[in-house]
Amino acid sequence: MLKDLGVKPYLFPMPVLMISTYGDNDKVDVMNMAWGGICAQNMVALNIDEDHKTSENIKKRGAFTLSIADIDHIEAADFFGIATGNKMEDKFERSGLHAVKSTRVDAPVIQEFPVTLECKVAECQHTAYGFRVLGEIVNVLADEKVLNEKGNVDPEKLNAFAFDQFQSGYYAIGEKVGQAWKTGAGLMKK
Repeated sequence: MLKDLGVKPYLFPMPVLMISTYGDNDKVDVMNMAWGGICAQNMVALNIDEDHKTSENIKKRGAFTLSIADIDHIEAADFFGIATGNKMEDKFERSGLHAVKSTRVDAPVIQEFPVTLECKVAECQHTAYGFRVLGEIVNVLADEKVLNEKGNVDPEKLNAFAFDQFQSGYYAIGEKVGQAWKTGAGLMKK
């Protein structure tokens, strides 16, 4: 029996994404966010509060990187969602992670995160539903350790985790349980 839970942001899994930007004096800022993702073949959409340091940096620099958090760096990833760059000057330094400047956009690449999308801002939108940033993916970087023999990202090697909106938990992902566009193909014949 289905029970009515009301209006809640209940989708699962939610990605755990790391938005990295430069602030004043090239200060690295990283923010953990779940309300974003792919919105077109070469585009991402980020739905974030405009009062975040990350939002300010995105508007000033016109660029950001978007990384997939992995379990090996879950402590730093969660910290980036707890601490605010508006109040903590040494936020990135406390994480112990390392950044290098992207060669394609005016944003940092966090070396420890296994997959990073380098993005330039296509549009900032102010809507009744909040602040949204549309970013054009100009390149994707991946650590060789997460690639398969064909040079594609292998989800099992990626060691990513997802956010649970229901109980505010993190869950490991990666076990393959089917093949897209094949697992359900038998129903096409009915």
